Amino acid sequence: MCILMVTGIEGARNCAEAISKQLKMELAVAEGRKQALAALRHGEFEAIVLDESLAECDPAAAEAIYAHAGLAIPLQINFALAGAERIAREIRAALNRREREKALAQRAAATAIEAEIKSTLAGLLLHTELARKGSELPPATAERLRTVAELAVALRQQLNPQPAARAHQAA
Repeated sequence: MCILMVTGIEGARNCAEAISKQLKMELAVAEGRKQALAALRHGEFEAIVLDESLAECDPAAAEAIYAHAGLAIPLQINFALAGAERIAREIRAALNRREREKALAQRAAATAIEAEIKSTLAGLLLHTELARKGSELPPATAERLRTVAELAVALRQQLNPQPAARAHQAA
């Protein structure tokens, strides 16, 4: 994981080194728009920390940097007022927030997929039962429908763990 720090302040490299030690992450320093855009073309970053004074002096540069940021978390911090400790806290908080949001999104997606599969299984079971009871079927067809129903029931059981298994998963 790497973080891009975009600032033209004197001592930026020393600040980046201190932040890097605190976060135990690599930090790259860009002194302006050109360096930042070049860094973004050559690598992926977890976060981009943009000096607020740079963003205020050149809003077009800030927009260009953010437009090329990809999945990096954009942070805008006033380096003149914030020390390395505060910048590190802000970065850590943003990265932690991203992890929480990612976990929530994954759980929501898994729940949605599970609901869709369960709905499809219910329809499959219903239609196989209706087909089996609806008319006289050749024995081979009836056997295939029974097999399809058994597979659907087995899959449903895998999706619905027993209460003891659910309690074990929650712990």
